[in-house]
Amino acid sequence: MVKIAVAAPGQVAREIIEVLVATGKHEVITLARRELAPEEIVEGTTPLKVDFHNPAELEKVLQGVHTVLSFVVVQNDPDGIAQKTLIDAAIAAGVKRFAPSEWFIARYTHLRWAASKVAIRDYLGEKNKDGKVIEYCLFQPGIFTDYHANENINKHLKTNDFLPIDFANHKLLAPGSLKPRLTATTVRDVANIVAKAIEYEGEWPKIGGIAGETLTLAEELAIGEKIRGKKFEVELLDVDSLRKGEWNGSWVKPLEHPSIQHLDEETRAAFSKAAFSGFLLALVDDELVVSDEWNRIFPDYKFTGIEEFVSKFWAGKP
Repeated sequence: MVKIAVAAPGQVAREIIEVLVATGKHEVITLARRELAPEEIVEGTTPLKVDFHNPAELEKVLQGVHTVLSFVVVQNDPDGIAQKTLIDAAIAAGVKRFAPSEWFIARYTHLRWAASKVAIRDYLGEKNKDGKVIEYCLFQPGIFTDYHANENINKHLKTNDFLPIDFANHKLLAPGSLKPRLTATTVRDVANIVAKAIEYEGEWPKIGGIAGETLTLAEELAIGEKIRGKKFEVELLDVDSLRKGEWNGSWVKPLEHPSIQHLDEETRAAFSKAAFSGFLLALVDDELVVSDEWNRIFPDYKFTGIEEFVSKFWAGKP
């Protein structure tokens, strides 16, 4: 049994916390900037309000903690100050393991809003350059397979229907061709792997790819048409125009992330278009494919495939 601190317990974090608590093996505390609402508190955890810019306070609350899992929203911490302070406090408190706020992909050439993730990687590397002071892992599961649904199917994670394939309306946007690939992993598989990683006695890999399944857009399209029983409208976008910042698609999916809900409708729409365009360029440049370090560490774990997930959700729906 170990003590785990979960920083900034948002939607994904709470899905993982549920699994950690269900093991009955760990003490879990959550660290947040504000008092959590009752529905944000996972039963069996201890919620604490902290100042992520106060190293002394953080060091105190991290005493006796074995592992820190960070889910700090990088858009709200563009300079990485909160996470850097958390890392420093964790090292000072003698924390063994740290997982920074990754939970997506490895490269962010076209998703500039996530640039501070890279800065935090560099910071951890710098801290350990003269010898290991804290063990860390970049958990990278790719896209959540759950986003193939168009309604909320999880207790905490809200559907962010941001894939270029639209199962509800039988259409797909593709950057140039159907060859680009993406990796998708269910949030439950991610949570299960994190729970197993907590108990793993070996050293964590620095790069921690969790690859549920990697498919091309052509394979995604085939699954959609098979399960939905209808041909999809396919629209191929000009990649050169996308690289110039010109949107040439006939539709775009709105981004519904909690971190941008305070923005006015016009700004949110512009952000959605830019983010969706960046997503498509990331597809072209193979940046939505992740590695499989944790798959290899736990070879007997069976991941939920994309077709299996889509079949369960979409089969029989109009």
